[in-house]
Amino acid sequence: MQMPSPKKAGAAVLTAALLALASPMAATAATGHDCANRRYTEAALRQDLAAVRQAGGGDVNVLARVDRPQGAPLMARIGTRTAGSSDPIPWNAHFRVASTTKTFTATVVLQLAAEKRLSLDDTVEHWLPGVVAGNGNDGGRITVRDLLRQTSGLYDYIDDPEIQDRLIHHFDENRYDTTPAADLVAVAMRHRPIFVPQPGDATRWAYSNTNYLLAGMIAEKAGGASWQHLVERRVIARLGLRDTSVPGLDPRLPDPHVNAYLTDADGRRLDVTDHSLQHTADSGVVSTTADLNTFFRALAGGRLLPAEQWREMRRTVERTDDPDDVAEMPEGTYGLGLRKIPLSCGGFYYTHEGDGAGVNTRPAVSADGRRAVTVSLTTTTAPPDLAALNRATGALVDHVLCAEPKASPSS
Repeated sequence: MQMPSPKKAGAAVLTAALLALASPMAATAATGHDCANRRYTEAALRQDLAAVRQAGGGDVNVLARVDRPQGAPLMARIGTRTAGSSDPIPWNAHFRVASTTKTFTATVVLQLAAEKRLSLDDTVEHWLPGVVAGNGNDGGRITVRDLLRQTSGLYDYIDDPEIQDRLIHHFDENRYDTTPAADLVAVAMRHRPIFVPQPGDATRWAYSNTNYLLAGMIAEKAGGASWQHLVERRVIARLGLRDTSVPGLDPRLPDPHVNAYLTDADGRRLDVTDHSLQHTADSGVVSTTADLNTFFRALAGGRLLPAEQWREMRRTVERTDDPDDVAEMPEGTYGLGLRKIPLSCGGFYYTHEGDGAGVNTRPAVSADGRRAVTVSLTTTTAPPDLAALNRATGALVDHVLCAEPKASPSS
């Protein structure tokens, strides 16, 4: 189960009730940088990461890594491994990537499409008869492409009031949740869709984790294995990502990792590191900054998808029916499990954020796949204000990627 995301539930990622002490900070993006045509240094990364930390509330733990074609990676960190300790954040700390999982899932689905095991034009009803039905939901009108690019109009199961109550008010009792993806889809079917897609029309868009539950279920049927195994075999093993895994229902993070904390309504600090809530195809991958950089560079560099499928992934649509998403991330369009964000120096980069319980992930890769940066943030008391966090991490990414020769806008 994906944790409630502020983009979908406002303050609901354990913000309103589970986190009574949350006090969103205004964004403080790094200033004084004019990185275009300049070399980006470790000192600049530390400065930008300090701005990310302030935007995140000032007491969060942050880790960043920049990988480039030449030279050693740039790395910076601020914070400690556990509350009250003096141990610094491990450079290779593992964390749950949350919705960044969607890019892994979309990659597997596109690989299956390249092998003709499925078509992006197949309907959900074709693969999952009767699963998307009732209350105005119609799986016969929704394609696999709609699922991946968030144009299905399906209700986001995270927004269901009962799920919100369990996660916000009763997190500790539900941290070892094992609800199957199909049951979570059934929760979404209790609600009317936000809109009903029209054949061949992608003019309406709304972010929904339900889409990726269904995409994972279809991948399992087409690929003949669990979505976890498909990701492990087709992405993780293929790229040799030794610190990336799909733990499923195992609530523990591999060592080393940073503990995540939130403050409940009674003022108690709650360790939210161990949980199994994020075990489905919308959120279930665990990784590191180094491995995420490797994954995104391989994707953008054409090592995971044939040219046709990589073009499909990059074919983006405007975001229309999700004001929360647009408010928190004002710029950019959405492709198949991938966001496309403009750079101040021209061109653009690709990304997919991840926001879970106590952890926020911000990976980015240049359009040519040569440079990548990942920022990982772990909370100590309260989740960050996402609009502020996105401004600060966006400034960091812009500085990193604009310091190198920029990609062609037509890439």
